[in-house]
Amino acid sequence: MPRAPLILAAAAALMGGAGVALAAAAVHMSGGELAHRGALFLILHAAAALAIAAHARLDQGRALLFVGFAMEAGASLFAADLAFHAFMGARLFPFAAPIGGTTMLLSWLALAGAVGVAALRREKAAPPGDEFRAGSPRAASRASREADGERPDCPL
Repeated sequence: MPRAPLILAAAAALMGGAGVALAAAAVHMSGGELAHRGALFLILHAAAALAIAAHARLDQGRALLFVGFAMEAGASLFAADLAFHAFMGARLFPFAAPIGGTTMLLSWLALAGAVGVAALRREKAAPPGDEFRAGSPRAASRASREADGERPDCPL
């Protein structure tokens, strides 16, 4: 079993925890809207990275892993700059938030492309009617309908 999706998932879990901690700090330490916004970005992108890691384990796509790690890096940089500004009154480094934000945006676009390519690849590889192969949930559902006397060609 490849370790990269597990590393991506572990990093996503740490991001989620950091987001919760940042949200608490925003409330209890007067971090204001900037820290709250950084927490929101961390938590949302952690959930997305977990989904990417799960899909990458099934599909074993390197493109998905690259997108997931880039998304995590962008969200972490963005949130770190917002938190640093909220609590320290200064920027992490010049253009840290725009670099992180651009990285997040590009990673979402790359994710759309990677998923689209994977879908086209899967469509080309699967023979027609393969969704009803033995053992699949759709085949079991179809077999159950046929046992109840329904017509196999009936879509409902």
